[in-house]
Amino acid sequence: MKRASLILLAGAASFVFPPAAVAQDHSMMPGMSMPGMKMPPAKKPAAKKPAAKKPASKKTAAKKPVAKKSAATKPGSGKPSAKAANPHAGHDMSTMPGMTMPAEHDMSTMPGMEMPAGHDMSTRSGMEMPSGHDMTGMENATPAGTNLPAGTAPPPPVPTDRAADAVYGADAMHMGRHHLDNFHGGQKQSLIMFNLAEAQFRKGRDGFEWDGEGWYGGDINRLWIKSEGDGGFGRSVDRAEIQALYSRAVGPYFNLQGGLRYDFKPNPSRVYATVGFEGLAPSFFDVEGALFLSNKGELMARAEGYYDQRITQRLILQPRAELNFAAQNSREIGTGVGLSDAEIGLRLRYDIRREFAPYVGVQYRRAFGTTRRYLREAGEEPGGWSVLTGVRAWF
Repeated sequence: MKRASLILLAGAASFVFPPAAVAQDHSMMPGMSMPGMKMPPAKKPAAKKPAAKKPASKKTAAKKPVAKKSAATKPGSGKPSAKAANPHAGHDMSTMPGMTMPAEHDMSTMPGMEMPAGHDMSTRSGMEMPSGHDMTGMENATPAGTNLPAGTAPPPPVPTDRAADAVYGADAMHMGRHHLDNFHGGQKQSLIMFNLAEAQFRKGRDGFEWDGEGWYGGDINRLWIKSEGDGGFGRSVDRAEIQALYSRAVGPYFNLQGGLRYDFKPNPSRVYATVGFEGLAPSFFDVEGALFLSNKGELMARAEGYYDQRITQRLILQPRAELNFAAQNSREIGTGVGLSDAEIGLRLRYDIRREFAPYVGVQYRRAFGTTRRYLREAGEEPGGWSVLTGVRAWF
């Protein structure tokens, strides 16, 4: 009777307080063995000690994993064993009853493992690429788009089909393209600018000078109005002209212009047919040139240019030059053949705003040849220096 009571108490204690070794011992599972490890034979329940001494067996079982660490290295060598170098070799789960690896996780292509069937990487060194990612045909694909090789071949043609017309209708898409052109690059714009509006001081012969222009139109076609002239304080205007020109862009930086020029002064007035150009030369030089043929058959030409040298973002030094030529002498308008007169100036301006910039500077003007003689005969000075101040503005 006493022996049977002890057996019942031991069995109850094994369910309530399971030893750590039993919880980690997989050798108790039927048909399962861990290769490379030798598990001690399970103790018979009858040979177990009373429940009071079970904690001692826990400590002993807790030290069982130390056998794994000692098995990972060869005694006395300090080097990892073959099982430690290939940890997968010791975890063959095929011996577990009723347990198989899925087909898509076949890792037989690796040492002790098989790669999934959906990840065939045989096209690489020692590996197979997935069957759904066959790249064998890419090397023979025709280059297109950004994959085109570098060279001087002409670009591909601009697409002319309008796929949206098939969905929304040609009339609706025509209106959309019309608004796109007008409000995103094709709209009409305008500008009025006074490059020069200044007072000139020169030894009691103080005067003024202006040079302005304005235009209206789009990126390609514009109506251009130009005007320039000069005079003296206390007397009438000596020279005044206005030009009305049609301007057409012939490149990103240059316009061709043609139209009419009318001279109010000097008397008698003249009307000229005008053809010329205006644009931005390399190194950001603003240049203009024009030919003028008057209603009296007088042929003249003009070339001018300037350059904005930025000292700071607001302080700009501008050299400026203008040359006038004539193909024949004309006493009526006071011009002689060849280079008739020239202006060279240097102006320093400060941009209070981009639209408004006062400036100071100096300018030298001189007449040449027959024109110089005509001025002296009329009692005018043929040239000289001027100190000037003015404002450059646009809106």
